[in-house]
Amino acid sequence: MIRAAVLPAVGAPLEITGIELPEPGPGQVRIRLAAAGVCHSDLSLSNGTMRVPVPAVLGHEGAGTVASVGEGVTHVAPGDGVVLNWAPSCGACHPCSLGEVWLCVNALNGAANVHARAADGRALHPGLNVAAFAEETVVAAPCVLPVPEGVPLTDAALLGCAVLTGWGAVHHAARVRQGETVAVFGVGGVGLATLQAARIAGASTIVAVDVSPEKEELARAAGATEYVVASETTAREIRKLTGGHGVDVAVECVGRAVTIRTAWESTRRGGRTTVVGIGGKDQQVTFNALEIFHWGRTLTGCVYGNSDPAVDLPVIAGHIRDGSFDLGALVTERITLDGIPGAFDAMLAGKGGRALVVF
Repeated sequence: MIRAAVLPAVGAPLEITGIELPEPGPGQVRIRLAAAGVCHSDLSLSNGTMRVPVPAVLGHEGAGTVASVGEGVTHVAPGDGVVLNWAPSCGACHPCSLGEVWLCVNALNGAANVHARAADGRALHPGLNVAAFAEETVVAAPCVLPVPEGVPLTDAALLGCAVLTGWGAVHHAARVRQGETVAVFGVGGVGLATLQAARIAGASTIVAVDVSPEKEELARAAGATEYVVASETTAREIRKLTGGHGVDVAVECVGRAVTIRTAWESTRRGGRTTVVGIGGKDQQVTFNALEIFHWGRTLTGCVYGNSDPAVDLPVIAGHIRDGSFDLGALVTERITLDGIPGAFDAMLAGKGGRALVVF
């Protein structure tokens, strides 16, 4: 028996309880978790914004040590440090054939599998494939990548979602160029990673926007040159900070209609607005035909940072080793498994950056 955070049903409170985890079968890896990040996507799974089979062990951003491997697994061995990849690409579907592995149609097939058993015998599913909110987990071999050299194992958990998403939003989706101006909406874990990525990309003015004035210090430490507390005048304030034009790039990390609309209005004529935040179906964003023509802006979605983890992790690791990307700066709270419900409450209240479960 190991301890894990189980979502018994959509909308139900998490249960921190014992589960029975099987040994790895062919093509599987058992991992002893070192840490797991508490991401807004976990909250979206718990409240039904994103749908997965339940009951489920949540958690998709994690890192740990390989405990054992099943038959046929050769790229990792017991004792290796690994990062969990919650969206492994199949390499065979149409998006994968185009090189767009972040859009793989089969990436989440594993979420329907039986992952473990509750103490009462209930079958449990693996949240977003990897079930990282647990002392140990068993995943398919493609869901693990070796931790890059020189990256601390505990902090490496953040590479599995927040960092890849923020990095990719800047370097792949928005393609921020040297000297461009950038606004980042939402200063949570992903937003903080996005700010650091924008700084590394050479952005000149970097505006951080959040509802909480308390996050200004966090934002500036991550690379923000300006800080705006979100209000009805946010777009106007950002245009004022950029010579009346608006930013070249706006990255929305919240997933709310009003924030997406504000990010769009904060972008200059001909600029790019990239939406990273995951919103519900009830979040309807409207545009009129004339403004789309007149402003000439590009509005694009961004899935998992449009990243290929196998390619991007070594690049990001280089910035971590040379000190230009600070993983620890994303973490505002280190907690145990029992602290996850409280971390969910903090996210709902707009408090803090990333909460990190340390085992």
